[in-house]
Amino acid sequence: MFPTQRPRRLREHPLMRDLVRETRPRPEDFIYPVFVKENLDGREPIDAMPGQFRHGVDSLLGCLDEAVQAGVKAAILFGIPETKDMQGRGAWEDDGIVQQALRALKKRGFPLLLMADTCLCEYTSHGHCGVVDEGKVLNDPSLELLVRTALSQARAGADVIAPSDMMDGRIGAIRKALDENGFEHLPIISYAVKYASAYYGPFREAAGSAPQFGDRQGYQMDPANVREGLREASLDVEEGADVLMVKPALAYLDVLHALRERFDLPLAAYNVSGEYAMIEFAARAGAIDRERVARETLLSIRRAGADMIFTYHAPEAVQWFK
Repeated sequence: MFPTQRPRRLREHPLMRDLVRETRPRPEDFIYPVFVKENLDGREPIDAMPGQFRHGVDSLLGCLDEAVQAGVKAAILFGIPETKDMQGRGAWEDDGIVQQALRALKKRGFPLLLMADTCLCEYTSHGHCGVVDEGKVLNDPSLELLVRTALSQARAGADVIAPSDMMDGRIGAIRKALDENGFEHLPIISYAVKYASAYYGPFREAAGSAPQFGDRQGYQMDPANVREGLREASLDVEEGADVLMVKPALAYLDVLHALRERFDLPLAAYNVSGEYAMIEFAARAGAIDRERVARETLLSIRRAGADMIFTYHAPEAVQWFK
């Protein structure tokens, strides 16, 4: 076939490379995760995530104003309460920190799609994602609190509900409650395939959400399993999920691709804190070209099948992929 077949012909000229490029992330594909902390004046740096901060409500408004100016179209809020308790009341009380932030953002009229992470781990004194009794995380009693959280977030102005807890049946329970309370129009992005991953370490520092005993392997997925992830996703589709998510992203591109082959729903992937931190610390050490590696990482997630990407690089990514 050589010399007739020369693939390099399509690589020689940069404009030809642009014409034949197969995967094209768009600025609107990126969702910015942000942390808002109760009764914080200003912002606090997150040591494990260089360039990221815990924000008070006023600081969050400024942060997201800058993100909007950069071109960010969507953000997801993670709350850090001043006090925690066994049930995680701060997640579902009307004056919880995420609810405060949602109302403030709506009042300012931010042109953002505002998503609320629906979970309990940041709010519970034990650090688990559900109700704990005698050292066990109970599934069905946790659903009631997750429903209360979703409804509280919806009333505060969330445009999207995003349950991340991995309790069985939570999508169906939340969908039913939203529909019965006048929020049938709100979509649910399900953390459908969420692994018990070591890549979450920096997030747990940022949110103070590390489990105080045991781990989350009893409800988050085994990193060795793919078929189980397809089952989880199928159940969430049946229960009413509008978007399916794989988390983490980079170490699970095969899982993301498997979902893309199986399901027609939009797919999300979460480029998690550990993936972000690896790039940032390696760049600071002079080991990599930060922008090129970050771009390549996001491109790989999009190429594997993600329609949208949750990433801490979002304010820059919207510029990189203009």
